[in-house]
Amino acid sequence: MSTQKFKWQTLTAQYAFPDTRRSVWQVVNTVIPFFVLWYLAYRSLAVGYWLTLLLAVFAAGFMVRIFIIFHDCCHGAFFKSPEANNKLGMMLGVLVWTPFHEWKHNHAIHHATAGDLDRRGVGDVYTMTVDEYLAAPWHKKAAYRIMRNPLIMFTIGSFLVFTVFHRFWGPRAGKREKYSVLWTNLALAVVVGGLMALIGWKEFLLVEVPVLLVATSTGVWLFYVQHNFESTYWERHANWDFFRAAMEGSSFYKLPKVLQWFTGNIGFHHIHHLSPKIPNYKLEQCYNDNPELQVPPLTFRKSLRSLFLRLWDEKERKMVGWSALKKYKSQPAGA
Repeated sequence: MSTQKFKWQTLTAQYAFPDTRRSVWQVVNTVIPFFVLWYLAYRSLAVGYWLTLLLAVFAAGFMVRIFIIFHDCCHGAFFKSPEANNKLGMMLGVLVWTPFHEWKHNHAIHHATAGDLDRRGVGDVYTMTVDEYLAAPWHKKAAYRIMRNPLIMFTIGSFLVFTVFHRFWGPRAGKREKYSVLWTNLALAVVVGGLMALIGWKEFLLVEVPVLLVATSTGVWLFYVQHNFESTYWERHANWDFFRAAMEGSSFYKLPKVLQWFTGNIGFHHIHHLSPKIPNYKLEQCYNDNPELQVPPLTFRKSLRSLFLRLWDEKERKMVGWSALKKYKSQPAGA
């Protein structure tokens, strides 16, 4: 797709403003059911843990939806008032175990650098090129293989990102980002400590751990598949193009309607990257109204192929799996 064939800024601008009534209703129909389901999961411990786990799955679905609202607040897209976005984002950040300003900062870098091979490593799922992997020492290869293993990335890896790694700030964090981490950690200590004192530490963990496991795994999968598919976009900085990075490097992940609702329309990810100021509840309308923004969908079935993609092949210009390394190893040096 060639860039700037149409005035995409004009097309997206008409959707890039929040509707306060819709935003408030989304908070109501997301946060309240989450609390209700969490409470029912706790009470179900007296019935049987199978019921607790079932309710935890539904609670996790609402936690994913809470994160989408949190994500919109980070972009300043959920309310007209920056202060309202910040306050709601900080409160929801406690529910999803994520410091608002620190994540907002890193996510802004992700939007500004997505698909740029020379600016990787902040707010993204780190991806190596084939040449980089082949030239890497054994310990770096091993660490990368572990990190990119689906059995690690979408289970304990995603869980640790939210419960452990988010408790610390990154090297680029400023004073506001650091305070955000400290405030979130303090709030979590109060909330978690209070709930443990109220219902018991064991009971709390029996409910919260499965909720977090399902929600974080789902969230990381969504973020991963929206940029890690075979024909995605990667380019060196000198040739990097914002429009192509959004339209070609972000998928339109077409999900069943119920999953689209729980994931807050984030499947229209190419439009979100074009205009992150569009609230989640307007992304589908923007897509439907503008044929110029309609791209071939990535279905759930096709998305499963992403589980086997590991590296960016600069020569073939596509994501490849470990099996693709065989042809490079068999080639003579300099080929």
